[in-house]
Amino acid sequence: MLSFENTKIAFRLKSNFDLKRAYWLFRVIGSPVIVKIGKAFTLFALKLRLPINFIIKRTIFKQFCGGEDIEECSKTINALATQGVGTILDYSVEGKTKEDDFELTTQIIIDTIKKADSESDIPFAVFKITGISNFGLLEKVNEVENTLTADERRKIEQIRERILRICSTAYDRNVPVFIDAEESWIQNTIDIWAFEMMLKFNKEKTIVYNTIQMYRHDRLLFLKQAREAAHKNGVTYGVKLVRGAYMEKERERAVKNGYPSPIQNDKESTDNDYDAAQDFILQHLNDFALVAGSHNELSSLKLANALEKHGITKDDPRVYFAQLLGMSDHISFNLANDGFNVAKYVPFGPVKEVMPYLLRRADENTSVAGQTGRELGLISTEKIRRRAKA
Repeated sequence: MLSFENTKIAFRLKSNFDLKRAYWLFRVIGSPVIVKIGKAFTLFALKLRLPINFIIKRTIFKQFCGGEDIEECSKTINALATQGVGTILDYSVEGKTKEDDFELTTQIIIDTIKKADSESDIPFAVFKITGISNFGLLEKVNEVENTLTADERRKIEQIRERILRICSTAYDRNVPVFIDAEESWIQNTIDIWAFEMMLKFNKEKTIVYNTIQMYRHDRLLFLKQAREAAHKNGVTYGVKLVRGAYMEKERERAVKNGYPSPIQNDKESTDNDYDAAQDFILQHLNDFALVAGSHNELSSLKLANALEKHGITKDDPRVYFAQLLGMSDHISFNLANDGFNVAKYVPFGPVKEVMPYLLRRADENTSVAGQTGRELGLISTEKIRRRAKA
């Protein structure tokens, strides 16, 4: 029977030293005050070019990232594969503004697709639209009455060309690719572009996936409408289902700009919509492919049980579970050990360049009730088990 309490399986890849480091990291991340101070110091040190890369790479980077480039991720890819867990290479460099950087990012994403094509242990690729485009320009496109200049329209076409280039490569290489979700005020355009790519590439197989954030109260309706549109056009709608990553930012902006918050009133509502979305997808699996990106034990267990209920095999390629590297190993590895399809998001990039991502991870862990406490409890349980066995 599937259980997420087996810490022997969960931490099979971690040495005693790895466990101690992880325990220390989650203790630090669990303190909002320490995170705030550490974040300020890290950004200050990087700005002054102080030699702290060595420390970062052997602590928080080691826990949550696979390496500084694709090749350096090989050790992580191979280790995960020994436990039946796939890898999703995620180039996690954020905040770029120059066209040359957008082109470089596009090429690196294409390189991850080529890497996935050559290795069966990498079932998916992924990219963020904001990684290959200017955030401010996306904001302007989403305005009800946008007034784009000729130069801005040219840049929009360049963005669309980059998206097409990535998705075309994914289609040619037979590698499914996720388009990550972003802030609500730019998401509408991303939803439109994602579906345009599905219309091109999802006729025979699900290649393009859109990401749906269920902490938004309008997303369950969106999912149902997306299914209707996909069914009508004879394509499958690829869904990476998540709860969401910008909750506090979304609420603050809504208050500041005087519009209703797009975020659910409470966690229970988010959980209910997430589980309802899982059920809806399984009921209409001929129109969907699902990657359940969740660190929630109950939702993961519900999905695992629902597969059996709907007569869907554990290894059906249309259904995957996914978690972030360095988090919720008790979910990932126990699911894989029980025969389910599982993949880990493996972020990579130069240490300095992925710091915004890593600091966001720290903020999210601090704000999610119970997340760090659960991680610490599991690590403690495994440390006790190992001491008793020694």
